[in-house]
Amino acid sequence: MEKISQTLWGGFTIGLILLCGLYFTVKNGFVQLRLPWLLSGKGSGKVGHKNRLKAVTAALAASMGTGNITGCGAAIAAGGAGAVLWMWVSAFLGMAVSFTENRLGAEYALKYPDLPKGPMLYMEKGLGSKTLGKVYALCCLGVAFAMGCMSQSRAFAESISECFGDMPTGGAADSFAPQLFGGLLIALLTGAVIFSTKSVGERVMSVTEKIVPVMGLLYAGGCIVLIARSQSGVGNAFREIIACAFTPRAAAGGAVGITVKKAVSVGLRRGVFSNEAGMGSSVLVHCDADFGSPEKAGAWAAFEVFLDTIVCCTLTALAVLTSPLYRSKGVCGVTEIFGDSLGKGGEFFACLCICAFAWAAVIGWCLYGEKCLKYLSPHSKGKIYRIAFCIAAASGGILNTGAALGIADIFNWCAMLPNMIVITVLTAVHESGKQK
Repeated sequence: MEKISQTLWGGFTIGLILLCGLYFTVKNGFVQLRLPWLLSGKGSGKVGHKNRLKAVTAALAASMGTGNITGCGAAIAAGGAGAVLWMWVSAFLGMAVSFTENRLGAEYALKYPDLPKGPMLYMEKGLGSKTLGKVYALCCLGVAFAMGCMSQSRAFAESISECFGDMPTGGAADSFAPQLFGGLLIALLTGAVIFSTKSVGERVMSVTEKIVPVMGLLYAGGCIVLIARSQSGVGNAFREIIACAFTPRAAAGGAVGITVKKAVSVGLRRGVFSNEAGMGSSVLVHCDADFGSPEKAGAWAAFEVFLDTIVCCTLTALAVLTSPLYRSKGVCGVTEIFGDSLGKGGEFFACLCICAFAWAAVIGWCLYGEKCLKYLSPHSKGKIYRIAFCIAAASGGILNTGAALGIADIFNWCAMLPNMIVITVLTAVHESGKQK
């Protein structure tokens, strides 16, 4: 899986992300720097009926997941400290990409209020290709099961096992029971939400509205405590991030050397895994919400990318890079680092955060997947899909970590490629029409 993932996320994809991100940044007048002004206006109530806070927290639940915790640690382990800088690059450019795709989603939602909303709508009506819309929906459905469900379930199960028992991260046979328990637990918690009402969307948004802000603040506070307690300065961590992003280095603890190319590839992959910019997934929930205007919907989506990667991933990275455990042994596991600094209580805290974010991501992606399924098959039975989703969550707990991330990367690529191409074409056509 890792070899396939590395091939897909090679030079072509890296170039596409960077060039498209730069293109949208320029076309949107460096929207990243204009967010405070764009977010400060009042909504007009024309885009939809759902509360914008619910839409934002649901999108954050799905995008944040464990990507900004365990995913960031995995990025440092695989790509060195330099991978963090490329996650920042991915996020900065991704803010412009997310603004564009969500603005387009809201515009087409206004034009066609009675049709299923999301990237599929601007593919169908913007390019006149319902087939492309179905291909995207199928790929996004795969993302829902792979990244949104199984990889999150794996992180959930691994965190519980690390906190309450000894479990090697490679998935040895003697760790099968705790992994299975973690998978079954998140499946039960997910089922409790998605089977409790006929309206999955309202129920998911109601839950994420409550847990995402609280867990986000708690996790940020925990990272700040770790950074403050560390004997290694934040300045040194930033210097290491910048130096390793452009210079081949040995991994911490004298491990195998890490090339610049690998740092770039890993950083961009984990950046997309973390914030989902360019995949079109956040459009599925934003286009139903009341943001007042398409530009405002895009601005909130861009802000979510900033909060997810620039803020949360940076806090995780600094907590890892300033940790004595990382400096001496190259350990990048967030649970281990919290435990080393704060004892067993720190391990429990990290476990709670990881599990809460993983669960929020799973229920958020269940909503996304069901929207894609309804587009593919309007008369499909949601109950069968939800049962399958819970089974996938249970099985995700026993997956190898590398396999879980590898499968997620493959489906992420499959969803991102058509969406990036479509929004680039539609933006160019829109600009051409304005000039005429």
